[in-house]
Amino acid sequence: MGPRRQRGAAIISALLVVTLSAILVAGVLWRQQVQIRRIQNQRLMSQALWVSRGAVDWTRLILRSEADTAPTVTYLGGIWAVPIAKTRLSDFLGKVGVGDAAESEQTYLSGSIEDAQAKFNLRNLVSVPAPGRLQVDVNEMAVFARLLTLVGLDGSLAKTAALRERASLMRSATRFQNPLSSRLGSAGQTVQPQPQTGGTVGGDSSTNTPGLQDGFSDGSEGAPLQFTSVDSLLNVPGFTPEMVARLRPFVTVLPTSTAVNMNTAPAEVIAALVPGMSLGSAQALVSRRQSAFFRNTSDVQLALQGTGALPPNFDITQIPMDVTTSYFFVHGHVQYERAEVDRTTLIYRDPLTHTTRVVRVRDQL
Repeated sequence: MGPRRQRGAAIISALLVVTLSAILVAGVLWRQQVQIRRIQNQRLMSQALWVSRGAVDWTRLILRSEADTAPTVTYLGGIWAVPIAKTRLSDFLGKVGVGDAAESEQTYLSGSIEDAQAKFNLRNLVSVPAPGRLQVDVNEMAVFARLLTLVGLDGSLAKTAALRERASLMRSATRFQNPLSSRLGSAGQTVQPQPQTGGTVGGDSSTNTPGLQDGFSDGSEGAPLQFTSVDSLLNVPGFTPEMVARLRPFVTVLPTSTAVNMNTAPAEVIAALVPGMSLGSAQALVSRRQSAFFRNTSDVQLALQGTGALPPNFDITQIPMDVTTSYFFVHGHVQYERAEVDRTTLIYRDPLTHTTRVVRVRDQL
């Protein structure tokens, strides 16, 4: 091989080495850039979550303040029901400092508070007639069946859902928990708790197979998942995503049994709650309360009798309704630069002390 060919081979080898080195360096720099970007995203997401947490605390303050001014009534005209449009964080906090102002200018908040007791609570399908016992409440099951029919679904699915709800509660630590509101009247007076009525469906929970003979497992093949949201209906045979989407505006799942707030409930829920009431009469009731909300259950009884939905001597206490609320859903959206957080928080407000606590949080990042 001549000297010229040797020099050509050396140049090619040098170029290959330089190219390989450039590729390796570029790969290292790219991985470093990706890692930096990942750390930045984590910082932004962490900041957005903290802002969302602060927004929830601010919402809890609003709920406590609203309860102090109107402790026995929750209605759609309250300050809690006013949604917040997309707003800069600096408009809430003001410009504390140069650094804080720069960050708050890039942070946006929006959200709303929803009355959780405006909907039918699937937890009501199961009652506690005695300590240590669970049974399906046939009255509440009939309400759910009417609601299913009103929204165009099969009412017979109510029994299937009730049995699955009962089976899912068998291993719940709070299955025998009673709501504090059951010991309070509409005006806040203490009343004696009454045993819940309703026929037992599926057997007694004290047996070896506690109420699960109706086609559900007793745990040997895996117990049903506990109901935590409306999406839990997807675990019930017969329900489809389309059916759950249709029920979502009218159904919820809360930790304890609750009464329906007649000041905030939609017409479909009211019509299902009151036996023999038509959807048209319920819509008329909803239109009436827009001009004057109900201050107590006596007002509700007079309004129902005015629509012809109740007989004159009907016992209104048979209907699980109220004019105040203890459970609220807080829907919040936080945008911090390129990080966005959608958070739904279930908040419980104590009807006696008006203190609030967070029950559960669900984030969509």
